[in-house]
Amino acid sequence: MNTLLFQLSDTVGAAFAACGLPHELGAVKISDRPDLAQFQCNGAMAAAKKMGKNPREVAAQIIAELQKSDVFTKTEAVGPGFINMNITDAVLSAHINVLQNDPHFAIPQNGAGQTVVLDYGGPNAAKPMHVGHLRSGIVGDTLRRLLKASGYNTFGDIHLGDSGLQAGMVISELETRHPEWAYFDPRATTFPAACPVSFDDLGEIYPTASQNAKNDAARMEQAQQATLKLEQGHTGYKVLWQQIIDISIAAMKKNYAALNVEFDLWKGEMGVLPLVPAMVRDLKARSIAVESEGAWVIPVARNDDKKEMPPLILVKRDGASLYATTDLATLIDRMAMQPRPDRCVYVVDQRQNLHFEQVFRAARLAKIMPDSARLDFAGFGTMNGSDGKPFKTRAGGVLKLEDLITMAIEKAKARMADAHLAEGGFITPQEYDDIAQKIAVAAIKFADLKNARHVDYVFDLDAMTSFEGKTGPYLLYQAVRISSLVRKAMAQNIMGTKTITVDDDVRILALLLADFPNAVALSVDALSAHVLCDYLHRLAQEFSSFYNRCHILPETDSTKQANWLSISVLTRYVLEKGLNLMGIFVPTRM
Repeated sequence: MNTLLFQLSDTVGAAFAACGLPHELGAVKISDRPDLAQFQCNGAMAAAKKMGKNPREVAAQIIAELQKSDVFTKTEAVGPGFINMNITDAVLSAHINVLQNDPHFAIPQNGAGQTVVLDYGGPNAAKPMHVGHLRSGIVGDTLRRLLKASGYNTFGDIHLGDSGLQAGMVISELETRHPEWAYFDPRATTFPAACPVSFDDLGEIYPTASQNAKNDAARMEQAQQATLKLEQGHTGYKVLWQQIIDISIAAMKKNYAALNVEFDLWKGEMGVLPLVPAMVRDLKARSIAVESEGAWVIPVARNDDKKEMPPLILVKRDGASLYATTDLATLIDRMAMQPRPDRCVYVVDQRQNLHFEQVFRAARLAKIMPDSARLDFAGFGTMNGSDGKPFKTRAGGVLKLEDLITMAIEKAKARMADAHLAEGGFITPQEYDDIAQKIAVAAIKFADLKNARHVDYVFDLDAMTSFEGKTGPYLLYQAVRISSLVRKAMAQNIMGTKTITVDDDVRILALLLADFPNAVALSVDALSAHVLCDYLHRLAQEFSSFYNRCHILPETDSTKQANWLSISVLTRYVLEKGLNLMGIFVPTRM
């Protein structure tokens, strides 16, 4: 099923074609002035410029063709040549009735037959997750859901930071503390089955190891040597580090599960290290990598660059690999997947834009990525405190992600208490906790996603947990309100109708419902869910106005009552679907 805008654009495009003009000039959009018209087309002005005619004259020709159609109730030229249009209630009714029965909610399946890998998350092994990991997980998982709803075969890859100096620091620190452990005995062939430290222990071990390495050159040398031995395959080190990775992943899964963030692949940099030597040899042999001051680099600058583009450093002078090295090896690994990806999307802090531009260019030069495959950098802004700086604890430290989630849940419970939600004893403690969790997740996620992806935003728990305004809890409340309405209607044996009829009472709400697939498609095109967030908020606001204007349960006209109830149910479905695309789930009541 095509979106309503697509169908209207096709109809208006046919009118342009009938006048000897390009079909694509008939593109239709939601009107910038909904008080004047429902839709508009601006193509007459572009056509007039090509033809050397007055835009109003061209618009009049198009309108003459459109008036032959039974789609529109109004077509008029305004301003310098805009074409304003209203559609018939019959056309709108037909569209939303198909929408409510379409398994894809009429979301365009533009990704059908294509595979996309999304790289998001990126936490480091051996370190507790902190608020800096929040946006990558939320934005990346939402894009995965949006692309999947658009027909793509999706793979979300967490891309763990599980190699490099951090590993050597932790291993050498543990070897200094516990030289007797079998992991450090070169003759050992058997090792403990379980990790000898807990994830909580790592919260102390890594910062201490890092500080010791920074303050003591000898300890830094130990860490560097441990890193090298690990990469070269030291058996005991490999076993110990894998156990540390395993307990790190278990902790990550707990945090991500609390936010309804999911991954299909739990791969890391360690997994592609075996690909690096052959890749480096190949790039050297083909002169794609060249020697520069003892290091090996890939020149990626182009003649048309507007600013300096430094070369990608492939191998340092001491022979060590860098993030760029493993990122290229990761692309080799991804291109070996079945099915082979048609697209890779990187959801990363936008301050890494230069790094990924270098990696993407190097991948093209090396033919690691075919020209037909897309590489997208979906950079995001920072989550800031009220001071406008990256969010910190009151003491000035980095806040753990699990602590932030706990804070949000406690704030949600406070909001629920203010609303007297648990009074009367009709909610069990388990359901109360479930509602608080859903409100907290909705608050955190919607506050992030309602902003354009690249924009910084201020993390304000009081504002984001409010049940009023442009917030996640407000959207949950409207969806729950409809669920409550349906329960009451069923108790009174009030039934909806299978076919919704558009009239003066429901027209605005119906137009918004019809625009849902377009909101999703625009979010996919922009790789940013703020378009969908804005749409859902407008839909919730309009439903609130409709609900206050049309009193469904006491209505005595059974035909109106059934129609109002059915469009309310469809509104709930669309709200829930839209929220689900962000990993936000609606509680049974609030």
